Amino acid sequence: MSSDPGEFSEHRIPRGEGSLYARDYAGAGPAFVLMHGFPDNLHIWDDLVPHLVTSGRRVVTFDFLGFGASDKPAGAAYSFKQQLGDLEAVVEGLDLRTIVPVAHDSSGMATLNYALAHPGSVDSAIMLNSAYSEDSTVLWPEMITLFATRSMQALAIAIAQSPEQLGWLLKWQQKKFLDSLPEAQRPHFSAFIGPLISDNFIAQPGAGPAFVQLAAEFFDEHARNAKHLTALKTLDIPVKLIWGQYDPYFPVAMAERRQSQLKNASLTVIPAGHWLQADEPAPVAKAMLS
Repeated sequence: MSSDPGEFSEHRIPRGEGSLYARDYAGAGPAFVLMHGFPDNLHIWDDLVPHLVTSGRRVVTFDFLGFGASDKPAGAAYSFKQQLGDLEAVVEGLDLRTIVPVAHDSSGMATLNYALAHPGSVDSAIMLNSAYSEDSTVLWPEMITLFATRSMQALAIAIAQSPEQLGWLLKWQQKKFLDSLPEAQRPHFSAFIGPLISDNFIAQPGAGPAFVQLAAEFFDEHARNAKHLTALKTLDIPVKLIWGQYDPYFPVAMAERRQSQLKNASLTVIPAGHWLQADEPAPVAKAMLS
């Protein structure tokens, strides 16, 4: 089970033919806007939020369109550009003005592209084990590679349409993350993160359509972002890279490479896995608030 994230106000923010679900935790300072990645939803932050709110900071979490409690319109087109637009809609809808975008997993794309598009509205940025523009040497989670590889798409779609096969694949992929964790962190992963991911796909309407479409353009988005690296190097915004060292797919070397691509970046390594905000929320919060 996760921690009780505390009191918050709920919002539905119009977004095309649907709406985004957002939680707003009252506080001061530029709001931390926490974003999720491919396989999950805003609940990945439930263990971390109490640490941030206790410090007096305003915190906002939301589900991207097609995930969690946000709408999943029939026939919707999902993309990384749409996710950037989702972030912009949340900032405008909640009148947040200056923010600290916080990335995890694939929301690194929206985080850095938002900072490039709105540098005057970003106090700083934070990235936890997240992707932006990686090269071909990276070993991505096998489930991502399957759905992102064009020559494998027929097989991937067949698996996605079979609840039994998709359930098996999800559990197999989760075990790869679980096995990399220290023994002490495994029970919480098994009780919280694992079921969260499975429910995100198995409970209907699920995140399958959004996941499939985003994964299909995953490699193309890395190539598009590579064209922004020169501009990224001149971006004069502090970026905190906070990284779980036991992540089998997003290694510390990825964070070090990202740090070299940024003008003003720091790196803090936490003895945790891919979902470090759930594995070790207190040190992650300390690094965010420092």
